[in-house]
Amino acid sequence: MDAVRVALLREVLAGTEWLGATRRFAGALRSSAVSHGGGLLLVGTPAYEPWHLAAHLVDEAAWSGTPELAPTLVRHDARASDPAHLAVGLGRLAAARRGETLLVVSPDEPGAPLLERVHDVRRAGATVLALGADEGELTAMAHETLAVPKGAELDLDTVQHLVSAAAGENAVPSPRSRRRLRDRLARLAESLTAPPPARW
Repeated sequence: MDAVRVALLREVLAGTEWLGATRRFAGALRSSAVSHGGGLLLVGTPAYEPWHLAAHLVDEAAWSGTPELAPTLVRHDARASDPAHLAVGLGRLAAARRGETLLVVSPDEPGAPLLERVHDVRRAGATVLALGADEGELTAMAHETLAVPKGAELDLDTVQHLVSAAAGENAVPSPRSRRRLRDRLARLAESLTAPPPARW
């Protein structure tokens, strides 16, 4: 889905909870990844691999000038012979540490083996985000969740498009806004350091 289609979808969804929810979740994703300098891991389930979201986040990282958004796609059946961007296996989760972010995308509650790995990632100090499943252990474990219940107005793939687009939106204030803030701070500093007015 290209930027024009995402913009049209946002127009259609205006007034619904989806826009706010996807932007909040994307903000949590962006702030976690950017504030720690990257280390974004993305994993799905054996039956649902979020490679499409990985590709969109790589694009958004490039377009927004936020390289920290480019994820490492962690795959359940990765092989050494796969291309480098597809060859990262579940062992990478065992190496996750504080400052990294794990985004788990799953339409349903993941199985016990993945849940155990996610638990270990969280215990190691990484931030865990969950997208998709609307209940269960994963949502209880995650620091931030965005549920996409079965039968919702939007499917998981569409929500991923909204999340990736929102994550790539430039959250840094424009230089003009910074100047305004600096001007206000300068005026405040001047008023605080100015001598008191003379009394007659």
